[in-house]
Amino acid sequence: MKYYDKLIFELSEEGRIGFSLPDNPWADSSDRIPAGLRRSVPPELPQVSEPDVVRHYVNLSAMNFGVDTGFYPLGSCTMKYNPKIDEEMSEYPGFSGIHPLQPAETVQGTLRIYHELAGWLSSLTGMSAFTLNPFAGAHGELTGLMIMRAFHISRGDLKRTKVIVPDSAHGTNPASAAVCGLEVVQVRSTAEGLVDTDDLKSKLDDTVAGIMMTNPNTLGLFEKEIRQICDAVHEAGGLLYYDGANMNALLGKVRPGDMGFDIMHLNLHKTFSTPHGGGGPGSGPVGVTQRLKHLLPSPSVVKSPETGRFAIADNPEAAGRISGFMGNFGVLMKAYAYILMLGKQNVRKVGPYSVLAANYIKESLKDKYRLPIPSLCKHEFVFDGLIEANAGDPAREVTTLDVAKRLLDYGFHAPTIYFPLLFHQSIMIEPTETESKETLDAFIQAMRTIASEAVTEPDLLKNAPRNTPVRRPDETGAATRPKLVYRQDKP
Repeated sequence: MKYYDKLIFELSEEGRIGFSLPDNPWADSSDRIPAGLRRSVPPELPQVSEPDVVRHYVNLSAMNFGVDTGFYPLGSCTMKYNPKIDEEMSEYPGFSGIHPLQPAETVQGTLRIYHELAGWLSSLTGMSAFTLNPFAGAHGELTGLMIMRAFHISRGDLKRTKVIVPDSAHGTNPASAAVCGLEVVQVRSTAEGLVDTDDLKSKLDDTVAGIMMTNPNTLGLFEKEIRQICDAVHEAGGLLYYDGANMNALLGKVRPGDMGFDIMHLNLHKTFSTPHGGGGPGSGPVGVTQRLKHLLPSPSVVKSPETGRFAIADNPEAAGRISGFMGNFGVLMKAYAYILMLGKQNVRKVGPYSVLAANYIKESLKDKYRLPIPSLCKHEFVFDGLIEANAGDPAREVTTLDVAKRLLDYGFHAPTIYFPLLFHQSIMIEPTETESKETLDAFIQAMRTIASEAVTEPDLLKNAPRNTPVRRPDETGAATRPKLVYRQDKP
């Protein structure tokens, strides 16, 4: 172990300090804190020098892998490169230094961006209006379902308490429906990976509030019968919710509103350039058609037709208030800059380039990896493990987990594995539109090499990774028996 690979507590030496502070004139005031709120013993902190602390955390950060480090083909997550100009725009003091309680007259530029971005998202998706208030994609889903419920309740249609969700859906869909107090009804997929319309129609009745769909779906396939599905749900009195997590594949080419959807959310932290991963920050704006516009949550930004000035307004008919203020503005600003940067002519290229990259990888690897659905994919696709994996020999059989671990040795982040659950050995790959052909070719070569190793040297894969800072941990043990303290003699 290298010296600075040690944990910060392992570097600790009695009496060593890295700072010097003046005496605390308020030290005696701690006596006024109730005894029950005070520590019985002082906290045990590491005693280290400033250079040790700096070097520890700098070395730790160098162990991280991110989209700025290398190729990150994480299917379903759209981990594409984020242009740095968007970050710079959001950091301008006029945007980053404002307060949400400032009078509207002092933040006219910010309100203009909010208003214009909502309009641009409406144009790109075919919706009539957007709220930018939700803080994440799942938050947007919940907001959309609240609007769906409010619509039916406002019409006295109280029986509609069920939401239909395809078996290929993102896990947040049924979770959001359950949180909203709705019953989840699953509809199965066909052998082609698309919604089984016969199964869907058999479950449509006057208790169905709507259906949640992703198009392209989680398998990266476009739902070819989407208009038929929309017509059937509408005829049954339900609404259609579009999960915009996969909108990257359609951006500039196809609009959910034109397909027939009534409500949708967008993951700005996926499709529109903002950082994704590590828990946030995110943004999940929700758009609706004209007949649902009055139900969008408050507050909203309105523009005076007479003066051109912007104001913050509350809507008495809104389906509640889903955030304290008006969303993560820093994330909204990055998406605004991204759309400006692309312009009308280039935003149309996002979807086609992401589709081209995904199909290029798929076709280049389908002779080595099992392709359960061979049709044209959109922005992502799913393999079902290796074609030659020494199946039947437990000691030599190579699994999807082994492939993912070995890929780390070649300098690439692993794709999404074991999701979707429709296939036993799922490998879900999404290259996005931002990667060069050279990067894609290097990834393809690594995957082909791994497929050969699986046949000739399976132990290489079963013991991978070999050259990463952390070797092969026991993922199950890490979840069921985590080590949460630095010393094992501590409780």
